Amino acid sequence: MNFAGYIDTHCHLAMHPLVEDVPGVIARARDCGLSRMLVVASDGKSSQGVLDLVERYGRDGLSAAVGIHPHDAKSCPGGLPSEIREFAGLPAVAAIGETGLDYYYDHSPREVQRALFREHIDLARDLGKPLVVHIRDAYDDALQILEEERASDCGGVIHCFSATVEYARKAMELGFYISFSGLVTFPNAGNLRKTAALLPEEVILCETDAPFLAPQPVRGKTNEPANVRFVYEEIARSRGVALDELVAVVERNATRLFGWGV
Repeated sequence: MNFAGYIDTHCHLAMHPLVEDVPGVIARARDCGLSRMLVVASDGKSSQGVLDLVERYGRDGLSAAVGIHPHDAKSCPGGLPSEIREFAGLPAVAAIGETGLDYYYDHSPREVQRALFREHIDLARDLGKPLVVHIRDAYDDALQILEEERASDCGGVIHCFSATVEYARKAMELGFYISFSGLVTFPNAGNLRKTAALLPEEVILCETDAPFLAPQPVRGKTNEPANVRFVYEEIARSRGVALDELVAVVERNATRLFGWGV
């Protein structure tokens, strides 16, 4: 995929059921005009999985992000695994994560989540690679940790953004981009659409979080990168801009953040 087009800045191709049909997922994405996707890991096994996918399908526009999701932080009581540190330095890895805090599900003890989040930030700063950050019901703690650990040195993206425009601006001050998912297409997401309309174009990214969070037009189905077009369309409507203008904006932003083309 060497043409300009949609970019999915967050998908989980190493997860079931997408991993069972990666060639088909890529083909459908290509047919919809998608040019790149960041394939994101959630633990050690999926980190190896995304690297395997990038090695096999990198020519189709795949790049990797490796790390431990806060849900899986409990599996790392000794800290960030050495394999993640080794993977993170590979050229195929464009970002570190997904990492962060999730106090909604609390699948891992909060103190373990916070400690591992700090380690991811430290690793990203050491490598000069951006962070992919997951935050749910933990906005104050996450922002405090990002500030304390000087995450502005590496920057990154707040993925699947669902907070307020004020919070987005605080994240922007730390050098973070704001990525919108299929959530922005839901009927009750008026406030999120307003946030998408108010932010400067220089920080906007789009994602699917596939196989999760299918946009409203395909709600109830397995999500996949091809559906990122619905996110673009909703944000373009919210901002009152042409779709091709938003496509160009997101391409510039993603290329700048992840170092694509450098």
